[in-house]
Amino acid sequence: MKIGIVCYPTFGGSGVLATELGKGLADKGHQVHFITYRQPVRLTSFHANIFYHEVGNIDYPLFEFAPYDTALASKLVDVISHEQIDILHVHYAIPHATVAYLAKKILLQQGRYVPVITTLHGTDITLVGSDKSFAPVVEFSINKSDGVTAVSESLKQDTLSKFNISTDIKVIHNFIDFARFKKVNKDHFKKAIAPDGEKILTHTSNFRKVKRVEDVIQIFKRVYKKIPSKLLLIGDGPERANLERLCREIGLCSEIRFLGKQDAVEELLAVSDLFIMPSAKESFGLAALEAMAVEVPVISSNIGGIPEVNIHGETGFLSDVGNVDEMSANAIKLLENESMLQQFKSNALAQAQNFSIESILPEYENYYEHILKTAVHNG
Repeated sequence: MKIGIVCYPTFGGSGVLATELGKGLADKGHQVHFITYRQPVRLTSFHANIFYHEVGNIDYPLFEFAPYDTALASKLVDVISHEQIDILHVHYAIPHATVAYLAKKILLQQGRYVPVITTLHGTDITLVGSDKSFAPVVEFSINKSDGVTAVSESLKQDTLSKFNISTDIKVIHNFIDFARFKKVNKDHFKKAIAPDGEKILTHTSNFRKVKRVEDVIQIFKRVYKKIPSKLLLIGDGPERANLERLCREIGLCSEIRFLGKQDAVEELLAVSDLFIMPSAKESFGLAALEAMAVEVPVISSNIGGIPEVNIHGETGFLSDVGNVDEMSANAIKLLENESMLQQFKSNALAQAQNFSIESILPEYENYYEHILKTAVHNG
């Protein structure tokens, strides 16, 4: 197949999933065309079956803001026409599914019909909770897609509860590539971070308020009082300045490292003992899954799709959002009991293996084939 993929080319979960999916499909012999405004961060090496098409800005004095939707629609029409794309897979309802529908209508004028699959990742659904003006566009875009997938059962149910959806939504979970995310010996690296054998806690996110990174620091503060430990904060975002200020206020700057955005996050996870994810919203929890694949148990909130990944009392512990005391107590309980910690590490790996790319990729391939056979000209 010739597959077009549209995504946000960032460190976020949707961009990671879309890029890794494309790479996996290319490895299986499919021709994959990424159509984005910047090369995806996980697209770092040459592959004979992977092509990248950059969406340029329209620079015209009349526009206060560059009309990205129009530029993307034009690029989609161009790439689909000239590369003979069989199916278009867009990640996020806004704006990608909406733009894909426009491109599809333009192509119909040329006598060409290309099925569109939309994958919902979370923010495109939960965003409506704060701005109802998006609701009609989101609902229309989902219903006009030839196929729709969601990354968790929780997100599927959220979508059905928020919108009047007339099309089926198939749950295809996020996945992990064990060729990359696996436990490797990084003792020399761990020694540099924790020279006296301290335990290492880790958090990865885009540092938005919804990720509740302040809770991570408060959990670490409580853990540190009981157990010698270090905290690694991976990522960057709008809350970083506030987080750095909080570290100074509690006097733990020397124990907390802000590492910024990291490409080789698996190397940092390889030296970690616990992963902390106290998010207020999380449609799946891909960062937690990546940690579990490297045998790191997870202390997390119990919202969204996280309970589909992190099994309470087996791979880590779940708590209500904001319950910092309980999360801290669970972290301390694990770190103080070495045999329990090792068992949870084994359990985390076993659970993560249920989400291997080898298991999930065929689900996408079969779904593509199904949509190609059954898609009709949907309005």
